[in-house]
Amino acid sequence: MSSSSIPGVPHLPCLRWGRVYDSLEKNEVKDCRTGELRARVSVVNAGILRKDLARAAEGRAALRRFTTSQLVDICAKAGEAFLHADLPLGDQGLQQSPQDFVATLSATSGLPHVLVRRNMQRIHQALTRMGEILNGLTRGLPFELLDRGWGRVGGSMCAFHAMTDVLGVVMPSNSPAVNSLWLPAIALKIPVLIKPGREEPWTPYRLIQAFRAAGAPPEAFGFYPTDHEGTAEILRVCGRSLLFGDQSTTSRYANDSRIQIHGPGYSKIFIGEDEADRWAQYVDIIAASIADNGGRSCINASAILIPRHADDLANALAQVLGPLGPASPEDPEARLSAFANPKMAEFINAAIEEGLKTAGAKDVTAAVRQGPRLVQHQGAFYLRPTIIRCDTWKHPLANREFLFPYASVVEMSPADMINETGPSLVVTAITRDPAFRQALLDSPNIERLNIGPIPTTRISWDQPHEGNMFEFLYRRRALEVDESERGGVTTTRGCA
Repeated sequence: MSSSSIPGVPHLPCLRWGRVYDSLEKNEVKDCRTGELRARVSVVNAGILRKDLARAAEGRAALRRFTTSQLVDICAKAGEAFLHADLPLGDQGLQQSPQDFVATLSATSGLPHVLVRRNMQRIHQALTRMGEILNGLTRGLPFELLDRGWGRVGGSMCAFHAMTDVLGVVMPSNSPAVNSLWLPAIALKIPVLIKPGREEPWTPYRLIQAFRAAGAPPEAFGFYPTDHEGTAEILRVCGRSLLFGDQSTTSRYANDSRIQIHGPGYSKIFIGEDEADRWAQYVDIIAASIADNGGRSCINASAILIPRHADDLANALAQVLGPLGPASPEDPEARLSAFANPKMAEFINAAIEEGLKTAGAKDVTAAVRQGPRLVQHQGAFYLRPTIIRCDTWKHPLANREFLFPYASVVEMSPADMINETGPSLVVTAITRDPAFRQALLDSPNIERLNIGPIPTTRISWDQPHEGNMFEFLYRRRALEVDESERGGVTTTRGCA
């Protein structure tokens, strides 16, 4: 039991490659509506991280004792445990049921229960479909070849080697499902060191407990709540890291190939000349792309580009999204998320109001919602959906992304959509024009491309939407083996 325990309040210790550690320094995680203390979390410094990172190879060795097939099976069992089982919570002998997880995460993050459950389902699917995910990441390499690290593929030699003994993961607090991005590392035999978000330690901690219950080695997981100095140490020492954050956090690491950046997505919907007159058919798909998951994901659409009818489309979206307002977190129809940090909601609202002072933009949802954008409900702060009709792409509110259902609507030619809008994590292109489609396929600025009326928020498990974890963790190498030693795996499929 923690030496500084508070009755009824869980203490989440640091997990130092499987070893429980109760730090003198603690973060308090509170209910964003009532201020009630929900947990105390041990915080470690950069010195401890530096020391423990020297032992990361032990976790790598522990995972390599399993075959890839065995680890895929462990992932599936972990998925079931994560979704359905009572799992250990902290170091005081407490157990957390799935229902307790939903209520607690909702209380501290602001997500309503229905959205927490959807995020849980997405993580469950990622774990239970890990074989499918690995097939997509490796371009069909057989698991036996992954275990050996080399073999003959289609008549030529295929070989690869790990670029790190550990994957550092600096998590956000905005959406639990982003944890699904680090899960393939375990099946790929790379241990993970996780720095959880301050308001959201629950999901990574529960995932680690689910993996342990499924038979994964404890030394393959590090749970290290830390400060800014500790975060910098993770990114400096780990051979590979995932970094989640806003532009100010991620920009300083943009040119570091060891760090995979997960910042603003600036995801968009392009409507071609051939479909512009049929815009009304796509309002529901566009609205879902903007508002799914409370508008908190990098794959939510934040800009809608159309050659004409922008006023009509913006007003139609306002009619669909504008009436949405706060609801009780237990309400199954809840669509909006509260802000765990009220200052963030106030900052976003002020940024929008400041942008509206520049000519050429109108908040078309203002008349529909008939009230302020920033509202308080049951002690929590919410931002109601906002659609901004911008006259040009150069307006300061045209290419913005915020943590709630927000999007700009701009008239633009298809050629300018490709040439002027910059990088996009996801683009949904509603067009049948072959020339426009080919130009989109040729564009280097689009990470994931959906052709046709597909919500930007739809995920395909066999195709990563943001980076390829196998190619990030491993590098292909040249290899030649004497003929007498070529008893390895042979397949007709291609090598990654």
